[in-house]
Amino acid sequence: MFEGFRLAVAEVGEIRLRMRYGGKGPAVLLLHGHPRTHTTWHRVAPLLAEAGYTVVCPDLRGYGQSSKPPTDADHLPYSKRAMAGDCVTLMRSLGHERFAVVGHDRGAYVATRLAMDHPDMVRSLTVLDAVPIGEALRRCDARFAARWWHWFFLGQSDETAERVINADPDAWYKAGPESMGQEAYEDYRRAIHDPATVHAMCEDYRAGLGPDYRHDEADRHAGRRIGCPVQVLWATRDDMADLYGDVLAVWRGWANDLRGGPVESGHHIAEEAPGDRAAPKAMSHPPRTR
Repeated sequence: MFEGFRLAVAEVGEIRLRMRYGGKGPAVLLLHGHPRTHTTWHRVAPLLAEAGYTVVCPDLRGYGQSSKPPTDADHLPYSKRAMAGDCVTLMRSLGHERFAVVGHDRGAYVATRLAMDHPDMVRSLTVLDAVPIGEALRRCDARFAARWWHWFFLGQSDETAERVINADPDAWYKAGPESMGQEAYEDYRRAIHDPATVHAMCEDYRAGLGPDYRHDEADRHAGRRIGCPVQVLWATRDDMADLYGDVLAVWRGWANDLRGGPVESGHHIAEEAPGDRAAPKAMSHPPRTR
């Protein structure tokens, strides 16, 4: 995996982030979702490097082999604001003061918070299969709760989820090497079999129901918007369109310069639809969609 990329561990404040980086040119930061690690990008990252970008792929805090800091009663150490702060420190340590960011699933919430909190650093934002976390919760209805019930199960603070998942992680997550590749699968499987990682991933969801929602709501009420170009792509074989209809309409209250559309894929777009469907689209900027 990641031919020509360097595998390293970066000291980011009080935590450590495992990452891969490579290529030359304008920087792009790729942020994975749950329960993946940075290796989910192993098919996309080389394509971006070949296209003339410096590509940085970290394990988010709590995931993979990155640090799992102690939590608190409000789950703030696992807020997307904290994770976005990690990304700022990481990119600056690599010499990048301005960069594009692409986020999938939970990583999309980190990428969105990064663009909101650090607008001078984010050149463009690409979101894969997500709407702002505050919008998802504000619009939550019985259909959302039935399909995305795991948000509320993982978000319970009594650690019931950890006990269930750790009893049989493979049965819980049900992923295999067929779509992600053997090496990425082995890295992912090491992560889901680590109880500390499972706990940290649940903390991510607990933060989603608490501080992340409050941060998004504060921005919405204040009328804050993302100033950089925003591209939103969603998988045709997932449920974004079923839940929201016009996915871009959900984002119009958040972005000044918005475009996007569906990608023929299941949820894990970087694994299932790399090449001309994922990598170039994620970095291109077609005419603005209103």
